[in-house]
Amino acid sequence: MVRTVVAGIDGSAESRAAAEWAAREAGLRGLPLRLVHAWEPVPLAQAPLLGAETRQHWTERIPRETAQGLTLRHPGVEITHVHVAGRPADVLVDAADGAGLLVLGSRALSGAGGFLAGSVGQAVVARTRTPVVLVRAGEQAADEHVMDPVGIPSAATAFRPVVLGLDTDGPDAAVIVFAFEEAALRATALHVVHGWNPPPYYVHAVAAGVDPHDGIAPEQAAALAEVLRPWRRKYPDVEVAEDSRTGSPAARLVDAAREASLVVVGRRIRRSPFGVHIGPVTHAVLHHAAAPVAVVAHG
Repeated sequence: MVRTVVAGIDGSAESRAAAEWAAREAGLRGLPLRLVHAWEPVPLAQAPLLGAETRQHWTERIPRETAQGLTLRHPGVEITHVHVAGRPADVLVDAADGAGLLVLGSRALSGAGGFLAGSVGQAVVARTRTPVVLVRAGEQAADEHVMDPVGIPSAATAFRPVVLGLDTDGPDAAVIVFAFEEAALRATALHVVHGWNPPPYYVHAVAAGVDPHDGIAPEQAAALAEVLRPWRRKYPDVEVAEDSRTGSPAARLVDAAREASLVVVGRRIRRSPFGVHIGPVTHAVLHHAAAPVAVVAHG
């Protein structure tokens, strides 16, 4: 079975941005794109001015017209669409099963400096094992590329780096491979960010006139280099920049996202059926990173 890129759409500005991103990604990967529109029927009593059949007719236009527009703008990508009745989170989780990638929209950056994945997006991220990319409303192709020589946004220039958030205490091959593959597809560099916090005794050591940072920093940098060594050999054409510094991993990733084409983070699979399990770092990055964010589930 040929894997596909799947995009969840609902007619909103964020889902339109996600569909455009998904079409570009499908073109890079040489895969077909499947648009999935989840339609949750509303009882007629709750929609007195719009009958159930009329509402269904209008909602069926969303995937059809979205597919038509994408086909015009991305003629090399095979695009299909489906209109499915059901709870959006359930429909999207089912659609992601067997797909190569699921793409969803997020609300645009707010005055507080963040954007929200929304309850459906967070539920899907927490439940599927397929990599999920969240794209904010207003995202343009040129946003993922460096400026042209005179400082004008352009999609014809080189891609900005792919950023990978990496925990050296528990690195997972699936997350690392995804980041290297995305960088290779874009013929761009991979910026690996490793944020770490000083040990509890740091304050006492500094008070005693000793700075343990001088010893810890080289150890952390060496650990990052050791994790990446086999992947550098496997992907010799991908330029890798290793960035190991003290500080909040989430804050470091959000900062790096300002100059990224894509941010890649992991999500540990939890066995508990209760709650939304995304992880604090991934949760913060989803809410505050300016670039599209890929969440890769791992065991």
